[in-house]
Amino acid sequence: MSAVVSFPLNQQVVLVTGGARGLGAELSRAFLEQGAKVVVNYFQSAEAARALVQEYPDSALAWQADVCDPKQVKAMVAAAALHFGQPVTTIVNNALPQFSFNGDARPHADTISWAHMQQQLEGIVAGALHTVQACLPGMEKLRFGRVVNIGTNLFQNPVVPYHDYTAAKAALLSLTRTLANDLGPKGVTVNMISGGLLRTTDASAATPEAVFDLIAANTPLRRVTTPREFAETALFFASPWSSAVSGQNLIVDGGMVKN
Repeated sequence: MSAVVSFPLNQQVVLVTGGARGLGAELSRAFLEQGAKVVVNYFQSAEAARALVQEYPDSALAWQADVCDPKQVKAMVAAAALHFGQPVTTIVNNALPQFSFNGDARPHADTISWAHMQQQLEGIVAGALHTVQACLPGMEKLRFGRVVNIGTNLFQNPVVPYHDYTAAKAALLSLTRTLANDLGPKGVTVNMISGGLLRTTDASAATPEAVFDLIAANTPLRRVTTPREFAETALFFASPWSSAVSGQNLIVDGGMVKN
């Protein structure tokens, strides 16, 4: 049996898709603070990406790429390896296609179209597939890789009619587990972190205070999880401490949903 290869966080290159704002920015910062090199992928948030790089000029690289386009993803991964002098070792698939978390204003079962579903599947599932395929050659050479997919607790607790978003995240969990089985012999682990409402991101900024209070009251910790708490969980899956963990979905919501 070959020896287990392990890279500490400060020796890794981490790709965070949608990494310039909201939860993505918290994920990027969490890794940067641990000494990792981070590719801050963005699609439209150029100003936010540049601001993050200014905070960590020696460790962060901002790169525009649409994760739905495999050619753009391959170009980004190649540029990252050239810039940092080593391949991407950890992928955090956080990018989300355009979506409005507007509760009951979302299309219900009688009005939602396949176009809605397809948009989310292409952004969430195809996007993750593209990053893995682009980074896999480098991971295979190192005999080491970490993939962390960002999910949601809404497919265990579907309290709002986000049919398209939730279905795509559920498909991403399935992909997480099949990839874990396929890539394990190559030294690559694949896991998912699933959260609920976070206090506060761009997505939850318009959430009424009463909703936060209701969630806190129904959560064992009696508070709403913060983006930083959620992001720090990703550090575990990328670190040597999780070398034997793969194909798992860890719900990070203060205990509200039990898997």
